[in-house]
Amino acid sequence: MSDIQVLTEAEIASARHGGKILRACLTMIAALVEPGITTRFLDEKAEEFITSHQGAVPAFKGYQNYPATICASVNEECVHGIPSERVLAEGDIIALDCGVLFDGLYTDACVSVGVGTIRPNAQHLLDVTQHALDAALAIIRKHTKVGDISSTIQTVVESAGFHPVRSLTGHGLGRTLHQFPDIPNLGTPETGAELPVGALIAIEPIVSAGSDEITEGGDGWTLSIRDGSLSAHVEHTVLVHAENCEIIA
Repeated sequence: MSDIQVLTEAEIASARHGGKILRACLTMIAALVEPGITTRFLDEKAEEFITSHQGAVPAFKGYQNYPATICASVNEECVHGIPSERVLAEGDIIALDCGVLFDGLYTDACVSVGVGTIRPNAQHLLDVTQHALDAALAIIRKHTKVGDISSTIQTVVESAGFHPVRSLTGHGLGRTLHQFPDIPNLGTPETGAELPVGALIAIEPIVSAGSDEITEGGDGWTLSIRDGSLSAHVEHTVLVHAENCEIIA
């Protein structure tokens, strides 16, 4: 798809409904995070929550044969961690990434949280990653270019001494889960595609406390920071308006 999908009013209503379910799901499972629980437990609770809403479907499960409802990425794992019998420990950080498909429209969002009491450097990483997302959202409106979003995220992250993960990006959303445009977490202002009113996009800073390079795990999905450094990931699905953007999920 070479053009950015612009949603109709009916599609916007569907995206808002699906996004409301997704945001409530993430709030619920984030509150369950504590030492001693498994990532599979969080996945089961997320699936139960989503499917309890008529017409809502977990967007990730079965997507390119992905086996679960959420991605649960712990510590050095930056994205696509498959839920398992892994037990969360005091001091871990975990990224909870999830999507909802409702009425043919996809929404996608992620939160990163600490498990119990975490080290100050881990909290700083979480804070900076959230700040990068907030700063990006503040500039999104009609005619914003992808490079402006990317460079905003890069500036916030690098000024704190961290690194955007170079090979992982945000993306367009709509009738498909990943579509044009890709939205990198580093880039050059005033470059790239220009956003129209009605575009649905996922902005997702993925940040490393060390290397910006990743390695793939043996499960075919989990991606981790190559040098074993901590990683954080936060994400909102947003709708572009003339003067600002609306958080959908």
